[in-house]
Amino acid sequence: MKSIDRTRLQSLMQREQQGFVNEHPKSKALFERAGKSLLGGVPMNWMVKWAGPFPPFVREAQGAHFFDVDGKSYVDFCLGDTGAMTGHSPSATVKAIDDQARRGITLMLPSEDAVFVGEELQSRFGLPFWQFALTATDANRFSIRLARHITGRSKILVFNWCYHGSVDETFITLHDGKAQARRGNIGPPVDPALTTKVVEFNDLAALEQTLASEDVACVLAEPALTNVGIVHPDPGFHRALRELTRKFGTLLIIDETHTICAGPGGYTRAENLDPDFLVFGKPIGGGVPGATYGFTQEIATQITEQQSLEDCDTGGIGGTLAGNALSLAAMRATLSKVLTKEAFDRMILMAERWTAGVEKAIAEFEIPWNVTRLGCRAEYMFSSKTPKNGTEAHDAMDFELERFMHLYAMNRGILLTPFHNMALMSPQTEPSDVDQHTRVFREALGELAG
Repeated sequence: MKSIDRTRLQSLMQREQQGFVNEHPKSKALFERAGKSLLGGVPMNWMVKWAGPFPPFVREAQGAHFFDVDGKSYVDFCLGDTGAMTGHSPSATVKAIDDQARRGITLMLPSEDAVFVGEELQSRFGLPFWQFALTATDANRFSIRLARHITGRSKILVFNWCYHGSVDETFITLHDGKAQARRGNIGPPVDPALTTKVVEFNDLAALEQTLASEDVACVLAEPALTNVGIVHPDPGFHRALRELTRKFGTLLIIDETHTICAGPGGYTRAENLDPDFLVFGKPIGGGVPGATYGFTQEIATQITEQQSLEDCDTGGIGGTLAGNALSLAAMRATLSKVLTKEAFDRMILMAERWTAGVEKAIAEFEIPWNVTRLGCRAEYMFSSKTPKNGTEAHDAMDFELERFMHLYAMNRGILLTPFHNMALMSPQTEPSDVDQHTRVFREALGELAG
């Protein structure tokens, strides 16, 4: 297996950076203008992480493609880091948004769309009761608060290098076996080790030992790790996770925000998981902010029995704009007409094609990388061994190499998520889009291999 020549990599990166600047004068001008009013020249701090010296500014997006202000076209495999997994501006969702916007955007009153969406979520995920939020982060926060309230316990448990949005308690990792605040954690209200226990994904012995103290209100888990590369659960892991949480009186929250890529009912329906809570956000509204969290009959009963009508608006759960009419109309259209079984079947085929193309190129150039896939989501990782936990996946990351691969692709009309090497398929992604990525990926490996 061939190693990467770092001197060559740096030279190639300098070439790609200059090429990007030369080809994006309008984006460069907008970025310089934005620097006078927007911190870092961007409206949200994550946007500084794009591989170029500045991000391309978007003119318009449709389906699996977008155009920037310099007239460059791109195949979009980032898709808003899952928020636009539906494809950009799906027609059914756009029509629902337009119709609802004319009738009212937010009322803090229920609509028929809310009932339809609740019933659809019941059917997809198997949980009987649902509530709405604006982000999956909020849905996770609310579920954690309810779990603490019901169990009377203060701690939560997450898996090392998990991703659950910007929930304070989840910015924690293991370092030499000790839990500590994750690198880059900005202004944590308390040391996350005071609120959270963390174990490696797939480590059932550590999970059992940690839960045995019986002070953990809930385990908050992705069905598969997704934001540090895709790490699949071992056979039997989820069955054991459910048995252990029940054994020690701990509630189980499954966060499907990324793993919805597994199918219409996410990993939960595909693998018959049995959570107490389930969270789903990002693509549920076709790009319009919205999220949901569902729970069992038993949880619903305990919430109702312990809820005070007088205090229901001051308990730290909910939000003035949560469950707004526009978001619910977008969710109804997206769930019923866009993220259908037929769409997922096609999206998964495209992800299989993408994976096969990347695997073939890796084998051709004998580069020590591997590819993983979950449903319509796929990713290459910079290690020859498929990781079994968060530490192994994180140790395979290479920021310098990652930025080169992303910029090389972007300069040739391919957009990958800026945070890792993930590609997501939309209902509008075509075989030609996938094959374009395969060609560009192969060219990049050829240049790296010399």
